[in-house]
Amino acid sequence: MYQTGELVVYGTTGVCRVEGVTCPEMPGEDRSRRYYLLKPLHQDGIIYTPADSGKVPMRPVISAREAEALIDLIPTIQAEAVYSPTLQALAQHYQSVLRTSDCADLLRLTMSIYCKQQAAQAKKKRLGMVDERYMKQAERLLYGELSAALGIPLEAVQPYIARRVAGAPAGSARERLAQ
Repeated sequence: MYQTGELVVYGTTGVCRVEGVTCPEMPGEDRSRRYYLLKPLHQDGIIYTPADSGKVPMRPVISAREAEALIDLIPTIQAEAVYSPTLQALAQHYQSVLRTSDCADLLRLTMSIYCKQQAAQAKKKRLGMVDERYMKQAERLLYGELSAALGIPLEAVQPYIARRVAGAPAGSARERLAQ
């Protein structure tokens, strides 16, 4: 059970602070059922979620050491653009990666879509709307967790990554995270 003040990753909402554990009085609910009261760090609102529910995955935020190790892996990641016969299939693929809420998966997804963006720009085209939307979501989730793990402001995550991967070879997909 999570304690008040802990930071958790709640599904595709991202990083939330546990504001409390309560038994809210809601019509039709078991009054003895415990709920987490979650406050998202990077958006407005409050979330009530059953403490014993597994519907939406919830896990602790990665440690600073894990965040540093992930950033150190960026130069070694070989990202490739993902193409799909339909936009629906592409969206389903991206959504399945987002649902894992795994930082390494989010990093690979972001770098993969960046490869696609580079290819489109080389042809003087724009990245598709589905790709853009999911890249923004993946970056929001990834940077939000790195921000919490490293104890730095959200807007400082990209510059921090850039400093860490400054020695990475030029012309690679990993530059996306360093911009």
